Amino acid sequence: MKITITKFENPASIAILHLDGTLDGANYESLISEAQKAYAAGDRDLLLDLGKLTFISSAGLGALHQVALLFQGKKHPGPEESWAAYRWAAYHSINRLHYRGAQEHVKLLSPNKQVREVLDMIGFSSLFDIFTDLDQALASFRQVTLASVARLP
Repeated sequence: MKITITKFENPASIAILHLDGTLDGANYESLISEAQKAYAAGDRDLLLDLGKLTFISSAGLGALHQVALLFQGKKHPGPEESWAAYRWAAYHSINRLHYRGAQEHVKLLSPNKQVREVLDMIGFSSLFDIFTDLDQALASFRQVTLASVARLP
């Protein structure tokens, strides 16, 4: 899988990781590594462009979950901790309102039909906001930021 990175200022920096190829057990760690680099560089919002992703395996789904945890500000989970949480999210009914804020900093863009079906089947379409339009995806981060500021006393 090839990963390219672009940045967008909205007004804060949003990292966009463009995934090209397959996300599976052979390369899922590269997604986690690139997300860690973006987070370490100060990015707190991440858009994963899945437009050229042709396949995602269970390892790839686990990587998406680890990236979401990272951008929630949680420590990098070990493999067992991450997989246990991933299995829980994948196999249990998810209350979208309860988890709405949990994924506000990681969003998905343009998964193809096959990848979207996997996300839907496993329940990840309830955990992540999924967009088909880049401008709408980028604007959604600003809306979350503005909504968060509006709630402050």
